[in-house]
Amino acid sequence: MKATTIMSTDVAQYNLALAPISDLNAYSNVVHNTPLLTAEEEYDLATRLQQYGDRDAAQRLILSHLRFVNRIAKAYSGYGLPVADLVQEGNIGLMKAVKRFDPEKGVRLVSFAVHWIRAEIHEYVIRNWRIVKIATTKAQRKLFFNLRSAKKRLGWLNQEEVEAVAEDLGVTAENVMEMERRLASPDASFDLPSDSDDEDSAFSPVAYLTGPENSDPSLALEQDDYSSHQSQRLENALSTLDDRSRDIVSQRWLNDDGKATLHTLADQYQVSAERIRQIENNAMKKLKHLIA
Repeated sequence: MKATTIMSTDVAQYNLALAPISDLNAYSNVVHNTPLLTAEEEYDLATRLQQYGDRDAAQRLILSHLRFVNRIAKAYSGYGLPVADLVQEGNIGLMKAVKRFDPEKGVRLVSFAVHWIRAEIHEYVIRNWRIVKIATTKAQRKLFFNLRSAKKRLGWLNQEEVEAVAEDLGVTAENVMEMERRLASPDASFDLPSDSDDEDSAFSPVAYLTGPENSDPSLALEQDDYSSHQSQRLENALSTLDDRSRDIVSQRWLNDDGKATLHTLADQYQVSAERIRQIENNAMKKLKHLIA
């Protein structure tokens, strides 16, 4: 099979299309001016990618479908998130779809990729729509998008509407009411509100958090002072040792690069490993006595 190579202009477009989006209008012009692939071209490129791992084929498949990602991402602009970010998340879904696309299934890439594109955008919206993640289970994720759309038309749901939504989505009525409460509740401020004048009556989550045991500044200062004092005592005790004993203790216990072995030090000082052990033990006893 004769492989057609991707043109240099296509490479430039590909790099621009997948780079961080700073100008959405310029990005949209690039992707919309990219020609679509015929069914035969798409099959040929997907076959080359699947059989030979052809990166040029993957680039052309991605580049020719970016306009569809753009269109899908704009449908989620009502969530208050940057459309450029939604587009880039959708592009990730497109690349995952291209990697998994099987041309022998008889389905066009756009039909296969739309589910991957939406899945990535959904995950991004759920992660970033609120400070606290609003949907964690499969049922909650399904409700988040469907219930939010329904509430735009219906407002607060009555019991009959709750049961109808639950039946349509295959979840319980309790799931529907819980998600409705979550959608209606704004994020709570971690600190006191900026316009709060009565600090005694205004409470926020930060007021209920307990600090660690060492959060008291006086205790922290005392601990630092004690550590500095102990370090100075150790330094003074080491200075009383002879050079060889001090070096052996340092290499055995104070070396940041790792503990030296007895045999390594024995080779260094041309004595037996047992002699190094004796010197170490004598030095440690002296240090303990001086520090204590």
